[in-house]
Amino acid sequence: MSSVSEGAHSSETEDGRVQVFTKRRSDAPSGFFEAEAAGLRWLGEAGGARVVTVLGVEPGRIDLESLEPARPTEAHAVAFGRALAATHGAGAAAFGVPPGDWAGPTFIGNQALTTRPSGWRAWGAFFAAQRVLPYAERAAQRGSLGGADLRTVREACDRLASGDLDDGEPPARIHGDLWNGNVQWTPDGCVLIDPAASGGHRETDLAMLALFGCPFLDAIVAAYDDARPLRPGHEQRVRLHQLHPLAVHAASHGPSYAAPLVAAARSTLDLPAGADR
Repeated sequence: MSSVSEGAHSSETEDGRVQVFTKRRSDAPSGFFEAEAAGLRWLGEAGGARVVTVLGVEPGRIDLESLEPARPTEAHAVAFGRALAATHGAGAAAFGVPPGDWAGPTFIGNQALTTRPSGWRAWGAFFAAQRVLPYAERAAQRGSLGGADLRTVREACDRLASGDLDDGEPPARIHGDLWNGNVQWTPDGCVLIDPAASGGHRETDLAMLALFGCPFLDAIVAAYDDARPLRPGHEQRVRLHQLHPLAVHAASHGPSYAAPLVAAARSTLDLPAGADR
């Protein structure tokens, strides 16, 4: 059983006394919090969306700045959409590349995340092999995804791997686990926490925001699109890009995520050829 503790406390820094938010985990896998710190720093270097500041990290522990919560506002949502576009625009060397010069293991939640660079153009093959299939197969092994449903997911992955839905977009610098809980609303705007950062497709972050709902999502996407226009038909590709988080949740949280995962796979199979071009 995991032993996890979190809490804010005061600590002395070079700038004086600050509030520090500490996360500890006695059974953390090797590199667990170090990978989080590397992802935050890499995203922060983009100069786009603000990320929580890492104050210190060591095995089993990470110290972060303590964030003051605030109610979401449309103005902050608009600013966040524009900033996220800048983060993505900073790019990555390849699909699947790890954050910065981090060479250790990476994670999404408590599960391992493969970060094996897959080149500039083969997004579909990368997404199928590293972001969807491993978790769908794990869900099947745990009894959360039936055989027929797994076959449907595999068919969607076969289509992705064929390159039929590739669009030539360069790898983006993505958060990788951008559900609403990892966007903290503060008096100064939105701050990103808990990334699973890597080189990926920018629409994946936006699709994950849509999966569990996000305040002022329409304003975020509109501001993003204004700053860095999305390719036509992106609304129809949301379920395609949700295959990854749904497969992760099916593997982690059980059969309640099987039906939405299969629906996303069928939606992927129904996309017209070249829809991402």
